[in-house]
Amino acid sequence: MKIAFATQDLKRVDAHFGWAKNIAIYEVSPQGHRFVEAVQFDGDLKEDGNEDKLAPKIEAIKDCAILYVAAIGGSGAARVVANQIHPIKVQEPEDIALILDKLQGVLSGTPPPWLRKVMLKGQERKFDFEDEVEHG
Repeated sequence: MKIAFATQDLKRVDAHFGWAKNIAIYEVSPQGHRFVEAVQFDGDLKEDGNEDKLAPKIEAIKDCAILYVAAIGGSGAARVVANQIHPIKVQEPEDIALILDKLQGVLSGTPPPWLRKVMLKGQERKFDFEDEVEHG
């Protein structure tokens, strides 16, 4: 599953979602984790009530299951959740590598129910038109 991190330095979760210069995306499984990409954002990202700055960030993380942030505003959180992404707020800047190691450990054990549900993102049963039989 893909995990997104709001980060200024690409090493720690240390950024407010709306102000983050970077979103680091990793793939995590019980077997390990790997870096997928870092999406950079330019321009004035400071808090200004400008909701448009969230759209490219939501687009960048739309296939992620979890988003780690230092902070997130109410409308940002609502938009993240509406895209079936589980936001997690860290209390203080936290090392991305440590979070990934912890997550990998939890995944290889018995994940809590909320995480099992989150892990299903992107694995929804695809409708197979071959199976559809028309009755007329």
